[in-house]
Amino acid sequence: MNASRNLIDRIAIGDIFRRRAATSPNESALVEYRDGQRLSYTHLELNQALNKIADNLTRLGLKPGDRVALASPNSIEFSLVIYGCMKAGMVVVPLNYLQGQEDIAYTLNHCAAKALFIEDSLLAKFEKCKDKLTSLQHWIVMPVTACEVASDYLCFNEIMEKASVEEKDVVINDRDALQILYTSGTTSKPKGVETSHLALFINSMSASIELGMGKNSVGTSMMPMFHCAQHLISTGLLHTGGSIVIFRNFEPKVFLETIEKEKIEFIFLLPLMWKALLDVPNVEQYDLSSVKTGMYAMTPIDHPSLVRLKEVFDCPFVLGSGQTEMTPLTTVFQDKWSYKKGNYWGEAVLTTDQAVMDDNGVLLPDGEVGEIVWRGPSAMSGYYKDPEATAEASKFGWHHSGDLGYFDEDHQLMFVDRKKDMIKTGGENVPSVKVERIIMSHPNVAGVTVIGLPHERWTEAVTGVVMTKPGTDLTELELVDLCKSELAGYEVPKRIIFVDDIAKTATGKFMKAPLREEYEALYAE
Repeated sequence: MNASRNLIDRIAIGDIFRRRAATSPNESALVEYRDGQRLSYTHLELNQALNKIADNLTRLGLKPGDRVALASPNSIEFSLVIYGCMKAGMVVVPLNYLQGQEDIAYTLNHCAAKALFIEDSLLAKFEKCKDKLTSLQHWIVMPVTACEVASDYLCFNEIMEKASVEEKDVVINDRDALQILYTSGTTSKPKGVETSHLALFINSMSASIELGMGKNSVGTSMMPMFHCAQHLISTGLLHTGGSIVIFRNFEPKVFLETIEKEKIEFIFLLPLMWKALLDVPNVEQYDLSSVKTGMYAMTPIDHPSLVRLKEVFDCPFVLGSGQTEMTPLTTVFQDKWSYKKGNYWGEAVLTTDQAVMDDNGVLLPDGEVGEIVWRGPSAMSGYYKDPEATAEASKFGWHHSGDLGYFDEDHQLMFVDRKKDMIKTGGENVPSVKVERIIMSHPNVAGVTVIGLPHERWTEAVTGVVMTKPGTDLTELELVDLCKSELAGYEVPKRIIFVDDIAKTATGKFMKAPLREEYEALYAE
């Protein structure tokens, strides 16, 4: 690309903020309630802060293309750093700080991060693996929680005071690396998904259109900001001149109060969070009239809860699906289908091709089950330093999701299950999610995951792992009878295990692999 034309015709994420600062300088961009105070940035202030981040990185000797890691719970500082790195042409690596020290050290070394922005509350944890880090040169501590920090670290607030707000002339090409997002590994080390400026730019615009985030919309940042789903929603809102209200923790009552105060229009939560809002006493007395769209992801919402949510919030609810490798939104299940079909995946977003493929690369007609595949400009550039895995995921000219599905009579994509989670029992295939939806419809169930466990007769036995709502009673027989009334005989769980908690990923998905290991010998007894 001709460097002299770079600013004229490029696509770069950092340019979003310069444009919004010019068109909506005094409109709100970031809001956070912290220690009883309302913190906020306008679009002009946000752009200036991002320029300061870029200036600081340059002062530290970093160059475009260098990797910069970020470890922090949700905060305004997180937004400043992640977008500031992007504006500087650096490759940002948001870390899942909930991981163990071994995975944290692996990630930092694998991406060869030269700098780390870290919230003060996490410093003690990260210092324990400091001796294992091979490339890290600079630690910048963000004093969010007033933890005591040694003086030999750079202080975020201090370096920001000295930095320039002037725009930097950085050459950025559309397909330059923007970020590396590490996916959680259950049987191996995490993979680094490398995505480009073009991928996030296009997908954030698609998200705005498909999910109803209009100009100047006020939306939420409740999900972990290091995760691609929340990052996409935040970018989509800011891309259209909207604002994000940042939540550090999920407290249902506080969340409803904040909807009232900030007139929030777009909400993205996990199904369990949406259901927790329904359990707040006198939920109908809150003023929720500002809400225009409710979004959920990761898993469907049971039909009774969805009906109740529509009554309380009086707005459409959409299910967004996708994958980190697709930056991540690929499919939206619109509200109009929810009564007819329950909750599945829906139709592809406007910038993505979506199909179902067999193991030989043949695209399948409607009604036939195969692997869900995608292609489009939001696809990852590849797995960082892993060409073999990249080639495997890109066979036959499509990105392979690892999920099974089919198109129904309305050409809506129906999700069946993860390939690895399909339960093979007595010669039949049972989608775990199908059984989960039935069990989750019981009003006393707080959470459920369904797994297949080794069984001498059935090969795998369908097994439910269930959390009940506090103060409620529930028996194994009740749930088995419920499943018998809705499912085929071979789909009914052979056992129900009641537990107090189920381990989750950072985005709220229940982790099946540890349960398979823990209860491996259940049917051998």
